[in-house]
Amino acid sequence: MRTVAVVGTGLIGTSVALALTARGVTPHLIDRDGDAARTAAALGAGTAGAPPGPVDLAVLAVPPGSVAGVLEEHQKNGLARAYTDVASVKGPPLDEIAARGGDLGSFVGGHPMAGRERSGPLAARAELFEGRPWVLTPDPATEPAVLARALELVRLCGGVPVVLDAEAHDHAVALISHVPHLLATLMAARLDDGEEVALRLAGQGLRDVTRIAAGDAGLWTDILTTNAEAVAAVLDGLAADLDTVRRALRGPDPTELTALLERGNAGYARIPGKPGGTAVAYRPVRVVLRDRAGELARLLFAASAVGANIEDVRLEHATDGSAGLAELLVADGSAGTLTAELRRRGWTVHA
Repeated sequence: MRTVAVVGTGLIGTSVALALTARGVTPHLIDRDGDAARTAAALGAGTAGAPPGPVDLAVLAVPPGSVAGVLEEHQKNGLARAYTDVASVKGPPLDEIAARGGDLGSFVGGHPMAGRERSGPLAARAELFEGRPWVLTPDPATEPAVLARALELVRLCGGVPVVLDAEAHDHAVALISHVPHLLATLMAARLDDGEEVALRLAGQGLRDVTRIAAGDAGLWTDILTTNAEAVAAVLDGLAADLDTVRRALRGPDPTELTALLERGNAGYARIPGKPGGTAVAYRPVRVVLRDRAGELARLLFAASAVGANIEDVRLEHATDGSAGLAELLVADGSAGTLTAELRRRGWTVHA
């Protein structure tokens, strides 16, 4: 693949273009917002404007509700030999493409399972897709050469291809992406009327729960309404669980509440330690950090010196700013050794 057109230069589109540029592919950047396309080009993502002739692949980086119309437009003007998209809903756009009489042979749906709470080209990163699942949802009419071109795109961007049926994809992302975003937003919305004294007490737990609520409201309205049925089905189950919690909190017996909390423990344990992988047991090693320059770097150096394989790092700041807590997630079997060695080297480690 030598040339691509990226239609839509937000976070995902620009990240795709940056990744392809780094692999020697020439992207042409198309966006109704000319400033966005020029910004992406200034970042080194390609050339702003339509290509002089058909490109090898067009990547439609537009909201789910716009995919069918944008595809129809560019198939008619002969933008590319093959087309894919990166929208997070697959079934309804595919139905609309068929209803519009679009060429399904030259199109394969796609969805890279990567993103950030920030939006726009300035938030883009060439490495955004490295090691992340990238779902492809070919239709029975999709030509093999078109699927092969989409697989090449995934490889060039560093993603891990996963082929799914469009309906199965939509139910999966409702559970693991769309509803979690909605719940984070609902919790963050409760804070809008919260007392100032309560917000001053906010810790890392609240920040973790609400972080993704900073996403673009317009885009998420499009995503949630396009995948409405699958999202509503997950919400039905959550509503039943909330009824259970309210009943248990107002009743004399907390048994149902305990059972639900235990189900939460079990569900959390099933989340893969790495995207697209299998669940691995990790243990946190919590280390106190003093408020001085280079403290985190010194801790990580100390951990690497004892051979610890750190899978993730989480930081929590004290409310007065005098200290913080670094939580190092390591394989279950190495947590004890790391704790003992850090303490021996003078670090304060909480059990």
